[in-house]
Amino acid sequence: MSAAGPGPRKLVLAVIDALAPEALEEAIAADRAPTLARLMRDGHYAPDCVSTFPSVTPVAASAITTGLGPAGHLIPSMNWYHRGEERYVEYGSSFSASRAHGVFRSLQDTVYNMNLAHLTQADRTVFEHLDDAGLRTACTTYLIYRGRHRHEPSRDSPYVRLAEAAQFRHPVWGARELFYADLFDTRNTGCSSTLGMPGQRDRHAACVGERLVADDLFDFLLFSLPDNDSYSHREGPAAQPESIAEADRALARLMDAGGGADAFLAEHAVIVMSDHSHDRVEAATNLSGALDGWRVLEPVDLDPESAQLAVCPASRSAQVYVLDGEDREAVAARVSGDLEDVDGVDLVGRLEAGRAVVSTPRGELRFAPGEGATDERGNGWDVDGDMPALDLFVSGGEVGYGVYPDALRRLWSALTCERAGDLVLSAEPGYEFTDWGGADHVGGGSHGSLHECDSLGVLLTCGVGPPRREDGARWSIEDVTPMVLDHFGAGA
Repeated sequence: MSAAGPGPRKLVLAVIDALAPEALEEAIAADRAPTLARLMRDGHYAPDCVSTFPSVTPVAASAITTGLGPAGHLIPSMNWYHRGEERYVEYGSSFSASRAHGVFRSLQDTVYNMNLAHLTQADRTVFEHLDDAGLRTACTTYLIYRGRHRHEPSRDSPYVRLAEAAQFRHPVWGARELFYADLFDTRNTGCSSTLGMPGQRDRHAACVGERLVADDLFDFLLFSLPDNDSYSHREGPAAQPESIAEADRALARLMDAGGGADAFLAEHAVIVMSDHSHDRVEAATNLSGALDGWRVLEPVDLDPESAQLAVCPASRSAQVYVLDGEDREAVAARVSGDLEDVDGVDLVGRLEAGRAVVSTPRGELRFAPGEGATDERGNGWDVDGDMPALDLFVSGGEVGYGVYPDALRRLWSALTCERAGDLVLSAEPGYEFTDWGGADHVGGGSHGSLHECDSLGVLLTCGVGPPRREDGARWSIEDVTPMVLDHFGAGA
């Protein structure tokens, strides 16, 4: 489809990593985000779009680009245990965590395997849907980029020798126009991200996006602005207005390349969204140390056969895998009991006899899909036990949620992901689980939990989609790919 031809407007999906609604509103009130203010004035704003669980970036990015939860897209966490390969997968929780697991292996998993081996092959990404419909797709540096177009590693990058030394020598399949750090670029734009260093990534996206708009090179652009997340990790969520201003400048560059806001919005629809938000971190817990009664697999283990558990911390979430193949449910129940009194653990979920079991300081709750009660999205659930465990309200055949938004659906998808641990954990507000490199964000911000403090983000639409869901439920990040496909008439 050509921009000059008939059909819907071109569409920009801008993902501002970790964008917190209250921080966005503060930035707009202080006149630090005039471009976002314009979109909010002309469009529809939802300050309570629900993330996935775990609400960490690889899981959320997969949900945004497939419309599926982890049970469908198969990316279970930031750090997880690959049973088939009998090893940890680490997507870059921190540099020290990557170093603990092997820097090159972590990079290969993040750049190549996440898209080409770990992400589901049974369902298409938004890029594959639109590529198949003959639309021109484009993507700046984003964890999920898989499309129908083959891309060789960049030969124009000033970092080409460094990239080759790190084994970035193989092609990938991506959007038609793909710009991934300085590793892959469809064309030489003259833009550099210093190999994707935090603080440089939004400016790189803006530089590339400016060229894509000016030269009319896309119908759909996923415009990734990740620096807000790294800034909030370091400085805390209260400092986000500073990094939101940088993201706003990147959006302004897109609009200026299209002739200014009025001209740009006449030709482009826009979605601005979070993948999750952030909570202030006051304390950290080392789960491996807390499970000292068990033999936990090390990232580099001299005797892996003797390990009983694989422990996978991922910011404010974690997963534990039982490595003994016999009676895993019984072992998981014992481990769950050992975790009940560990500082910072808010809830532990596991499967038992086809039902989810959620253990918390507020009691225990069991649930499974069924016909007992219906939630706001029309999903049916059989629920029994202590409702305060998940702050649930069940009355008149309806399920209502408190501080754990869309808790049953999100937990069920996390637990039934075939690559998930036997136990999934969510941290208390204010806590984080120390990663395998010994790093945490105490004094800063983090995310990953089931709690609303880091699970509710922004969905801002202008020229695309309805103002609200037909059923009145809160938006989910999983609703975005269907919204994009409906905009182009390219539904599944």
